[in-house]
Amino acid sequence: MRWPLAVTFSLVLAAPALFATQVDPSTRLVISVRDQKLMLLQNGGKVATYPISTSMFGLGDYWGRMTTPLGYLAVAQKIGDHAPIGAVFHNRRFTGEILAPNAPGRDPVITRIIWLRGLEAQNAQAFRRCIYIHGTPQEKTIGRPASYGCIRMKSSDVAVLYSQLTLGSIVQIVPDSLPKVPKAAPVASSSTLAVAEKANGQDQLGSEYAVASPTVEQMRMGGALAAGRQRSQARGEQTNTTRGSIVRPIEKAPALNKGAVTAQNSPRA
Repeated sequence: MRWPLAVTFSLVLAAPALFATQVDPSTRLVISVRDQKLMLLQNGGKVATYPISTSMFGLGDYWGRMTTPLGYLAVAQKIGDHAPIGAVFHNRRFTGEILAPNAPGRDPVITRIIWLRGLEAQNAQAFRRCIYIHGTPQEKTIGRPASYGCIRMKSSDVAVLYSQLTLGSIVQIVPDSLPKVPKAAPVASSSTLAVAEKANGQDQLGSEYAVASPTVEQMRMGGALAAGRQRSQARGEQTNTTRGSIVRPIEKAPALNKGAVTAQNSPRA
């Protein structure tokens, strides 16, 4: 799904007047009221999809009606960096209590708080109305409208999502279904890159060795040249012996040398 360029520019221009946090369009959330799902996108590709719950009281941005606002918003604050899963928050402060999923009789804000601020007139009250994306112990209600205006998630899901968002990440809440978006390209880890580089280096080294290794024809030529040098050396020794003051019998080459010459001249060498 492409984000219209005009909308991008309008939000970037309007953001400084609305709040000091800079808009970060590289990471974006799309929340579908119809599907009761949230989709995380990074650089235009789908990273993950999570079940959520929007308001049981419907849609809108009205004081006292506990409705879920529509339109473009942004992450204004993140609360709960080091809190344990199930940590209970009251007025955005950790109370020290920890609740298990589906704890009976309790429905507080837990685990993480992602506080949203509206970027449009139709959701301008969202920040003052304390519209969050947060965890809930009532996980059995996830997947259908059950909140009091906020976006509820399972604790394990909101903890993962929280770590992937930055201040200024765009959040779009739509009444329709989620758009069809291709998956984000996987990012190669440093270890994978190192293995690939090592394999590439070994391939290059192997090709260098292959070039340096003599061929069969080169070995045959080398053997013939060596045999020629041995014959020339033998003839020189015979001439020098004849011209010397002491005549010595010409020593015949050992049979082993003859065999070596014969082997070098052989077409199988």
